[in-house]
Amino acid sequence: MTSELIKLVEAARRRPFPESEREAQRRSFAYGNAKIENDRVTWEMIVEADEKIKAELAAK
Repeated sequence: MTSELIKLVEAARRRPFPESEREAQRRSFAYGNAKIENDRVTWEMIVEADEKIKAELAAK
């Protein structure tokens, strides 16, 4: 790796990863993978499933 790339990687490691970004990435990953398997999957279905899972985990 070049020294510039090493600096960028280190900066990325130190950057905070807010929960809102984590949630958006999780949903995007789930949508992309589910859509490959089933073309009828919608973004709304992913959001609904994510909200349901979060509620279940919060209840524990």
